[in-house]
Amino acid sequence: MAYDPSKDQQLHVWENPETGLLVSIYRYGDGDPKLQIGPRKYVKRDGTERTTKTGRLSIDDVLWLSEILEEVKDKMGEYLLEEG
Repeated sequence: MAYDPSKDQQLHVWENPETGLLVSIYRYGDGDPKLQIGPRKYVKRDGTERTTKTGRLSIDDVLWLSEILEEVKDKMGEYLLEEG
């Protein structure tokens, strides 16, 4: 089966204000919600926003992830309960 972008749902997003790292919960079609780490968002000199691959995580990224992980887990649980 080929990938269908219309079935890809972004359910929730967190953004690290210091590093631009995005953490998102996605669901594809009727599947279970899944966590995506990345991309990074940044502002170019001309003021437009762009994204780039996540790459390696800094200590700031890791500390931020540890702070939001419980909230992420709870949110994923809510989405799982909604479908059940």
